[in-house]
Amino acid sequence: MPAQIYAPFEKFNFSNTKCFLTGEALQSEEEKIQVFPQWLMSHYNLEDQPFKLLDESIATYKDLKIPCSAAVNDEYLEPLENEIAAAFANGYEGVKTLDELKLFQWTSKLLYGIIFNEIQSGIKMMHAQGEEFNISQAIIHKFSHLHLMLQSINLPIHFEEFKPFSLFLFKVDNKPEEFGYRDEINTQTFALRIKDFGLVICLQDNNTNFSYHHKIYEQLKEDTLHPIQFEEFSGRVFYSNYLFNRLPEYNILPVGKDIYIEDMPLRGISSKPLFDEWQNKTYGQVLENFWKNWGFLLLEIIKNPEKPMSFLFDEAGDKISAGTISLPR
Repeated sequence: MPAQIYAPFEKFNFSNTKCFLTGEALQSEEEKIQVFPQWLMSHYNLEDQPFKLLDESIATYKDLKIPCSAAVNDEYLEPLENEIAAAFANGYEGVKTLDELKLFQWTSKLLYGIIFNEIQSGIKMMHAQGEEFNISQAIIHKFSHLHLMLQSINLPIHFEEFKPFSLFLFKVDNKPEEFGYRDEINTQTFALRIKDFGLVICLQDNNTNFSYHHKIYEQLKEDTLHPIQFEEFSGRVFYSNYLFNRLPEYNILPVGKDIYIEDMPLRGISSKPLFDEWQNKTYGQVLENFWKNWGFLLLEIIKNPEKPMSFLFDEAGDKISAGTISLPR
């Protein structure tokens, strides 16, 4: 018998009576885990910090929880959390030694936890208005595949000669107490900048953004970046993933007790390039948002519309050393 995949989007079940990962019935609605792990919240005093949801309501980090079987948490999620926490405690060198799949699983669990809370919040709001909760088929398609791949934590799921994500990892000269976090749930892009590292991950792009930025990443990946440089690279990735115009499709192949996931060719029947055209003005707006800490405005950033401001490369296209940047960290 192959392992049984749980598909919550088929019946759109987002109650607190079923485990988010397996769909099994829970003993009570209090059987929950934190979306942001306790070790991370404790280290950066996040528990009571505000977290803004898409409907503009404000929760706190500790408010964000998901229903989870205690047995599933003990057997699968806690060991993963412990491994990630130990790696993060050792900073860049610790994260570098992690299995990339573990980082993908950990990030997917966190982002899916936020999605789960967003959906619950949206359902409550629409029901209060006497309306049905609606979500686009394209978004359901993406979220369903994210949940499917998340089950590689607890099921014998194998990715057949492809990587479902793009991952970028850098050394960054951060302030010790700084917690830099950003996500975009529609494109499933995630960035975290803490300790002496920063990472950016696109969760459902089949490594396409990695190929898109490969040349620049190869130039930068051994350097220690200034935080503004990391935010610039993050802005590039968040924007390119917004431009990524395919919805990846997969074949699911049960073999014995295992499940193999095979990616379908992204080009499919479309002759369009995989990414829509890069627009510097839109990219400048992204940078303005990512550079809020340093107060740069859009007019400064795209003063030269052909070459937006950069702290990664100078006018001649040469790398800028972090040590020469005189902005605060």
